[in-house]
This record gives sequence, C-alpha cells and structure tokens, in this order.
Amino acid sequence: MSTQHEHTDDGEPETPGDRRRAEKAARAAEREQEAADAEPDLGDDAVTLKVFRYDPEVEAKAEPRFDTFRIPFEKGMTVLDALIAARDTYDSSLTFRHSCRQAVCGSDALFINGRQRLGCQTQIADLEGDVVRVEPLPHQDVVKDLVVDMEHFYDQMEAVEPYFQTDETPDDDLEEQFQTPENREKIKMSTRCIWCGACMSSCNIAAGDNAYLGPAAINKAYRFAMDEREGENMKEHRMELIEQENGVWRCQTQFSCTNVCPKDIPLTEHIQELKREAVKSNLKFW
Repeated sequence: MSTQHEHTDDGEPETPGDRRRAEKAARAAEREQEAADAEPDLGDDAVTLKVFRYDPEVEAKAEPRFDTFRIPFEKGMTVLDALIAARDTYDSSLTFRHSCRQAVCGSDALFINGRQRLGCQTQIADLEGDVVRVEPLPHQDVVKDLVVDMEHFYDQMEAVEPYFQTDETPDDDLEEQFQTPENREKIKMSTRCIWCGACMSSCNIAAGDNAYLGPAAINKAYRFAMDEREGENMKEHRMELIEQENGVWRCQTQFSCTNVCPKDIPLTEHIQELKREAVKSNLKFW
C-alpha cells in the first residue's frame, strides 16, 4: 500500500501545516480585496486630511498622533465637511465640535494649516498645499482629538458682565429705549462676536497669562461700554472692570486677534479705544 503526497513548487511534500498556512493567507488576501472594494473610488480628485488625535481615556490612544484620511473632494467642500466624511466613513471615534455649519455658533474653531479658522467657513479649495492639517486650538487643554476645554474662555467672558445693564428704564414698560443710528454703527462690529475662542487662542499674552481677560472678553466689554443706552454710571463700572492690571493694559497690540477673527471684528482697535477712554476717565484738572 502506497501513500501519495502533494508537492509544493519546490518539490517538497505538502504537509497539513502548509495547507493551513496557505488557506490562512488566501483568506487574508480575500479580506484585503473586500476592504479595497469597499473603499470609495477617489480617483485623482481627493483631499488628504492630516488630523490630530488624542484620547486620554484609551491607553492605546493616549499618546498624541496624527491620522491621515483620504476624502473624495466635491466643489464647495469645507474642512468641516471633510471631517464629517472622515468620521462617518473611516473612524466613528473621531471627535470634534460643530453645530450650525453657518459660521454663527462658533463651535468648530480649529487650527487649520497653521491658523485659527472656523471649519465650516474654510473652503478646502482656498487652502494652499496638498495636505489639510487640522489641529485643536493652541494654548488650550485638549479634551479629546480636536475638542478643547473652553471653561477658562467662558470664565473670562463672564468676568466683564456680558449683558445689557442700564442706569434708567422708561416709566412705561412698553416704551422703547432708543439708540441713535450713529451709536448703533459704532458698536455694530463688536456685536458680531460668536464666542469661538479663535482670537484668544492666537494671543501670545493670553497664552502666558491666564489672568488676562483676552481680546474676546474686552471686545464684549467694548460692546456695552460704548452703548449709549446703558448710561454713564454703567460705563464707569465697565471701565473699572477692564482697567484692572490684567485688562486692556496687558494688550501689546500684536493684531493677531484681529487677523484670525472669522467675523472681521477690529478687536485690536476696540482695545486701543478702550485704553484711550481709560486715560480720559482718569484725567483730573485742577
């Protein structure tokens, strides 16, 4: 009785172990082909995202890194669109903030290609280079991936009492508090702030001094201090809030906040005007 053995290409008899290894390799190749078939056909028209990743609650992801995603490009695509596509197509754990997608909520301020920008406002077609690099806002603690802790920013905003207060109200509850067109025009730009934190992130002074109110909070103080409907007593109160050591006088007029503001608010100019108001209010003539 003779036993016949199958032979490999090199002439050696094929063992059961060889067959198992060959079957395992074949299954792996099949899985790779299935994965390749599932990939979208990107062609030459695709965008490469290089995204900062960090998750302190998962040991394997606690070390900061960058992940790369290839996203099919469409006309009018924003960085936020590309991030959503990366999350929905490749990695559902990719974490970032977004809401209105109309540059109103301010929740998706990011560090895109080395500059503070709104993800929903930034057109990929307008960015230079072949790679879109997306990072969380600098000078703020990262919670996870592109999400930063905004608590300190909100505390600074709250410190200037960012709400309307008036010395006097009309006797009649139905009577309006009129504002001249000229005064409305004066404060118009300051009212556009969406609390995104881009200006605070760009400010070198704020980065090294947590006590500094920062450009967003000072702009909010300007919005109310210059509103004629609040009255002189309230204006004096607001000036006292921002004249402190870590108020307007910490600004070194670098214009970085103005340069990155997504609503084109002349933040540095507002800070300088408040400095002039502070000097005038403290002048005494004998």
